[in-house]
Amino acid sequence: MGLAWRAAAGLILVATLAAGCKHSSSGAQGATSGSGAANGSVAAGELKTFPVRGKIVSVDAAKGMVMLDHEAIPGFMDAMTMPYKLKDASVAGELHPGDRITAKMLVRKVGDDYEDPLLDEIVVTAQARPDYKPTVQYHIPTAGDAVPDFKLTNEDGRTIHLAQFKGRVLLLTFVYTRCPLPDYCIRMSRNFAQIDKALQADPSLYAKTHLLSISFDPKDDTPTVLKSYGETYIGGDARRAFAHWDFAVPPVGELAALTQFFDVGITPGNGSTLTHSLSTALIGKDGRVRAWYPTNEWTPDEVLTAMKSAAAA
Repeated sequence: MGLAWRAAAGLILVATLAAGCKHSSSGAQGATSGSGAANGSVAAGELKTFPVRGKIVSVDAAKGMVMLDHEAIPGFMDAMTMPYKLKDASVAGELHPGDRITAKMLVRKVGDDYEDPLLDEIVVTAQARPDYKPTVQYHIPTAGDAVPDFKLTNEDGRTIHLAQFKGRVLLLTFVYTRCPLPDYCIRMSRNFAQIDKALQADPSLYAKTHLLSISFDPKDDTPTVLKSYGETYIGGDARRAFAHWDFAVPPVGELAALTQFFDVGITPGNGSTLTHSLSTALIGKDGRVRAWYPTNEWTPDEVLTAMKSAAAA
């Protein structure tokens, strides 16, 4: 299976950049419909995310910046070559001229414009220096990939492992219970709650599926904490619901292998927070990846359709 490596991962907690450029807010809204306010508008100061793909032209490690020759970003800006600051300046040392990357561009709405572009969640898709070996390699989940039998401890303190769900369709995502951002862990858990409720309405499909929320914070997310967290989203008959939706955490020693396989980058954030990327995976009855959702753009209806298809396969 193909390997890629993640050069950075992070939440949308950023400071204003010294350098930046302005873009039309109307185009940006059209490219990210549904991710702003309820009426489709974007509040002043709100961060928006756009996918970007391009080639590194030069690296300024001292300033934590790269010159990027990138493709057009639909609904946001044309193809161009310009400097961008990195959210994590230390990542510059992992990048080289000629590297091809994918990344997330974070921009802040100021007045009627978007400005202060910032590159985050950088993934090197092709290396300019084939002999360069990064310290950590991240696997990009691809349809057909066999999922290792990772072991975890669930909300009841029991050991569970991914292979035990073979024969059912498994939808898993990554969260940590202290995450404060509504568009990250909280959105993933709310989406899962909506999916779980929809699955309950179809007993046959319910029996063929399982949900799993995996914490990457084994220090703080004990079984007791995970159970309390799960109850806030499950509601109703939590004991029965936990039989269909587990909240679990891997042992400290296996955390790196698990998160690297599912392309979850984690670094310490401000205070007690963790800076992390998102990863949601749909695993078929055969224990192989069927779909992977690396952002917060997916909807419960979209994933439910994919789960029904996987259950019928």
